[in-house]
Amino acid sequence: MECVILAAGEGKRMRPLTTSRPKVMLPVANRPMLEHLVLAVRDAGVSDFVFVVGYHEQEIRNHFKDGSFLGVNIRYTTQRRQMGTADALLAAQGLVTGRFLLLNGDMILKTDDIKIFCKNPAPCVGTFESSHPEDFGVVISEGTTVSGIYEKSKNPPGNIINAGIYLFDLEIFDILKNISISERGEYELTDALSEYISSQRLTSCIISSWCDIGEPWNLVDANESLMKSIRDDISGIIENGVCISGNLVLGKGSVIKSGTYIEGNCIIGENCDIGPHAYIRGCTSVGDNCHIGHSVEVKNSVIFRGTKIPHFNYVGDSVIGSGCNFGAGTKIANLRHDRKNVRVAGTDTKRRKFGAVVGDNVQLGINCSVNTGTVIGSGVTASPGSCIEGVISDNSKIVR
Repeated sequence: MECVILAAGEGKRMRPLTTSRPKVMLPVANRPMLEHLVLAVRDAGVSDFVFVVGYHEQEIRNHFKDGSFLGVNIRYTTQRRQMGTADALLAAQGLVTGRFLLLNGDMILKTDDIKIFCKNPAPCVGTFESSHPEDFGVVISEGTTVSGIYEKSKNPPGNIINAGIYLFDLEIFDILKNISISERGEYELTDALSEYISSQRLTSCIISSWCDIGEPWNLVDANESLMKSIRDDISGIIENGVCISGNLVLGKGSVIKSGTYIEGNCIIGENCDIGPHAYIRGCTSVGDNCHIGHSVEVKNSVIFRGTKIPHFNYVGDSVIGSGCNFGAGTKIANLRHDRKNVRVAGTDTKRRKFGAVVGDNVQLGINCSVNTGTVIGSGVTASPGSCIEGVISDNSKIVR
């Protein structure tokens, strides 16, 4: 069997993190989310992949190349225009030879679920029981036969959603050529499913574990999920006087200095400088070439490569882009006083604790305060003592 992965989109809801990279290359547990998906599919017994790429496609091609470093074979096709999921799949026509697995590239799946799913006949759609079905397409089935799909309804008719995992055969390409453009101005894959539904040929299969990564805070959710299964792997140096509780992955060339306390499962990349006297709490991932310095506390956060958080800082439940530098004393709050869910630009994160989304190359002066639910665009600079909240556009200058 072959696997087609749709990886062409920009991920506008992920801005500013996708300003300079495609959504599927955002890191989770120090790997691009797309790499986690490839590994899960590979371990389910599928080794031939077709990536449909587009936005900043060269970053995907440069990282994965032909896939041999992961023990798989990867071919590429480009979606020349961002015209929807059906248009993206059409770009793969001629590269698959029979029954194939189709996946959205922005999710985390488990190998066991993929194995079970692939035993179904095509066409089949993977479904998941969601606590917030209004955010997704809801699938209605009679037994395992799908009778309807309802897209993002305020009053959804159920809580079983479309998980973005499919089994198709080559017939799907003929159907795709005959669908019309949707109200959103795109060619929708779900519209192509209508023909299967009307002839009662589309079946569904429940997926037991699924993590959709559609918003920046979902990176924290996915990071938490993947951290549960890591095991100790120490390639760097741990000085005397370091206390470690839980499992730790430490990359080569990294040093954890004396007095540092690491609590819970954490991942620290290569060539990082940690401490002295840093406090890194559970489910934190730190990318390559980062500095987490003296008396800094980082909790449950995703830190991209090349970022410096050097002195007396607090970062809680946040996503921090690459190449950032936080001035001494800068703090990111992660809890509202009323204990309600944190909202980002009016959107409910469904998280009681969430800090900020910080783009690439952000420079914050000393003693800056960042409120819960703040989005700081790439290239932003802030003067010392600034109080930052709301949504800050790319390359803005904040002057106190």
